[in-house]
Amino acid sequence: MYIYENPGWPEFTFDNNRISPLLEACHIEQGKLLSKMELLGLTEKEDKVLSTITSDIIKSNEIEGLLLNYDQVRSSIARRLGFNNPCSVQSDRNIDAVVEMMLDATENYQKELTQERLFGWHACLFPTGYSGMYKIDVGKYRTNPMQVVSGGIGQEKVHYVAPDAEKLNVEMNRFFDWLKTFCGDTLLKAAIAHFWFVTIHPFDDGNGRIARTISDMFLCQSDRTSLRFYSMSNQIMKEKNRYYEILEITQKGSLDITLWLEWFLNCLLSALKESYEQTDQVIRKYRYLQSIENIELNQRQRIMIQKLVSGSWFGVLNTSKWAKIAKCSGDTALRDITDLIKKGILEKEATAGGRSTNYVIKWNS
Repeated sequence: MYIYENPGWPEFTFDNNRISPLLEACHIEQGKLLSKMELLGLTEKEDKVLSTITSDIIKSNEIEGLLLNYDQVRSSIARRLGFNNPCSVQSDRNIDAVVEMMLDATENYQKELTQERLFGWHACLFPTGYSGMYKIDVGKYRTNPMQVVSGGIGQEKVHYVAPDAEKLNVEMNRFFDWLKTFCGDTLLKAAIAHFWFVTIHPFDDGNGRIARTISDMFLCQSDRTSLRFYSMSNQIMKEKNRYYEILEITQKGSLDITLWLEWFLNCLLSALKESYEQTDQVIRKYRYLQSIENIELNQRQRIMIQKLVSGSWFGVLNTSKWAKIAKCSGDTALRDITDLIKKGILEKEATAGGRSTNYVIKWNS
């Protein structure tokens, strides 16, 4: 029996003795992180927010197997928030739409979540009206049955069957009513809303991404700020298999959602702690950039250093990668790199050598 088939649906229950200590731990870490953010300068704070929202959007899509361009997502967010972004690139309209959805949730976290707003978010995810090769209902509830299935053709495994399409208006109106009347801990609201929405599964596609966006909206309410300093989607991606496993277990059987709430709050706790530790890296980055501020560098070198210290660089740095990203010749790339080594900004990676020489930032310069 699926959870929504229970006579008492959707009167969820949970073991408060197991949940209360987790809520308290989350609030403590939440307070520590927000206090630490207050110590950052404006530029450092903007960088942290920009990195967090970028990670949140990319990882939420990656959970669904969709890969977005890091630089495009970061640039789109920076433009909309009016933040400085030295490595800005042009973003395509699909990425701009996804960013628009997330920023509506976080910047307008105090606004009521309505059907119209939800339909707008869904339209942002599918601006062409297609999910891959398939045309879907966009900006409205699905009209077809919905199953969560894995496995190849002939080896499909059904993990979950969502409520019938004709019940969606009733189910979603009940969900919206609960959002308006809930008066408990907002972290609990974020966890329950995520689970409830993804259990109804009201759209043809995009339900998981919208459920995580709903969580982010209520986490902003709990933080009492639109500034995002930690990423739940990044942590969920690390625990992706367990995420789906817990959902599948909780969506079957009784109305007790203790297991889901425990998992969600533990995930949140990990995200908060990781962000707290990463803040030291942000401070380190800006101290480093200040230390080389008066060194004479060309524009290519400054942009590439920004990429290396900001966390937007993936993999190793070598001459060919420099030439490709900086859009210059191999000889020019080598001259740029050699100059930075002489100035104590780059150094050869200890394990590299010969034609495969790689380079890294020399942090103690």
